[in-house]
Amino acid sequence: MKVRTKNNKETLLRFNTIVKIFRKYGFGYLIGQKGINKYVPFTKNKFDPSEEILKDDFPERLRLMFQELGTTYIKLGQLLSTRPDLVGTEVAKELTKLQDNNPPVDYDEIQEVIESELEDSIDNLFDNFSKEPIATASIGQVHEGYLPTGEHVAIKIQKKGLNSLIQTDLNIMQFISKQIDKHVSSATIYNIPAIVEEFERSIKKEIDYNLEQMNMEHLDHDFRNNPDIHIPKSYPEYTTRKVLTTEYIYGLKLSEVFETDDPKYDKPLIATRGVSAYFEQIFINGFFHADPHPSNILIEENNIICFIDEGMMGILDDKFKEDLAELMINFTEQNVEGLIKQLLYMEIIPDTADMKTLRRDLTDLFSKYYGAELKRLTQAIEDLINLMKKYHVKFPSEFVLIGRGISMIEETGLKLDPEFNIVPILNPIARRMITNRYAPSRLFRLFRGNMFELEHLFSVLPGRLNNIIYQTEEGELKIQIEIYKLDKIATRLSLAIIIAALLIGSSLAMLIDVGPTLFDMPLLGFIGFFISFILSIMTVLEYRKED
Repeated sequence: MKVRTKNNKETLLRFNTIVKIFRKYGFGYLIGQKGINKYVPFTKNKFDPSEEILKDDFPERLRLMFQELGTTYIKLGQLLSTRPDLVGTEVAKELTKLQDNNPPVDYDEIQEVIESELEDSIDNLFDNFSKEPIATASIGQVHEGYLPTGEHVAIKIQKKGLNSLIQTDLNIMQFISKQIDKHVSSATIYNIPAIVEEFERSIKKEIDYNLEQMNMEHLDHDFRNNPDIHIPKSYPEYTTRKVLTTEYIYGLKLSEVFETDDPKYDKPLIATRGVSAYFEQIFINGFFHADPHPSNILIEENNIICFIDEGMMGILDDKFKEDLAELMINFTEQNVEGLIKQLLYMEIIPDTADMKTLRRDLTDLFSKYYGAELKRLTQAIEDLINLMKKYHVKFPSEFVLIGRGISMIEETGLKLDPEFNIVPILNPIARRMITNRYAPSRLFRLFRGNMFELEHLFSVLPGRLNNIIYQTEEGELKIQIEIYKLDKIATRLSLAIIIAALLIGSSLAMLIDVGPTLFDMPLLGFIGFFISFILSIMTVLEYRKED
């Protein structure tokens, strides 16, 4: 086994432990029950994993195995819980139960990390620092304290030696994923090595507290004008990769609000505010909390929503937000034709798919909700994902992440208010996103982003036009087209033909000496060149947008 590590003995010991735990929970078929030897146990075998997956206790055993394997695998399981399109709905639901609560580490270790990271004694850094943690997890734990200036703060400290353990696990995980992909033929469709690569990027972001602190500032800026949403203040001077200091929040976890009958908590109002804030993060800001479960949301006085734990955030560009908004509107309005067109436009379904069958399947899907407004968005999205599996569709990771977030937030809303309906909140925000597409500020950003290309176009266009006119007059104009995806260039080709026709016609009009003129040029020819110029700019901008 070739892995990059500073301590090969430690890696081999950890690998041996992982193999034993795989076999303990009945997943030995992935690595071979007997194996070639102690450290490379993979062999080709005739065992069909699909038989194992069909067993009723498969999801639970998988969760328990991840739990026993520890921090890295718990985080992997949590990531897979966001991908029902890959692991199936039942497995995804079971993996959402993974808990990363661990026994607290000794205070001496916490003190050592803080003093090493912040380069001062803990007594100088904080007043009344609590030696007992107020929360624990597999990556770190949180302590309460006060800054010398009097601010009440929460300090999250990463556990010692965690980076080394995670890197060792990642190296082993990469090795195991490649062996499974190589020797278990039915697993190749899941592209497990790619999942591991995605996970590696994810967990390395989560263990960098500097990044989380910047995420908090970003999210706070996005909600700066919304008094109903609160993001904890962070203290960069007391923050490093392994220590994060934020203001202490006096609030009740949303999971505890579910159970309380205290009248000061307006549950329907909390549901509306929380869901609205989440959709605003997705469709308006394009920067959203990737794990909005109830333990990461606190409710403060006056039903103010406070989002915590911003270690993992999703990021969407303007084009994806617009495409997603159109997709969700078509979906919630049960517009089958619009939905198919949008799925094609977003390249979620291939052009080779049987459109007649797809149209029929989508119609059947929506018939479940016929005659009634779509009120349970999560179930409908789940049905759509399951249907798309039939067409071997792999959704963009952002789409599935958002789907999981919507599922969490809708379930939260229903626990707060059994009559809660997510769709009337979603649609206006999605339509606002589409309206913003034509806002002057966005058009200005679009122009600014293409300013240099437009300048290049202006500088070369006269020469190119002269060349086209010359070749046209001499009968030497040739058009060479390289076709690689006909469906993508059909519209662009049609527009190019129109532009070429206008240029040719305008060139001929320039040879006519009769009729009105403008700038000493025949008016008809000038108008033709002007229209061609505008269409050319539009074509360049559209090309840039698609690429």
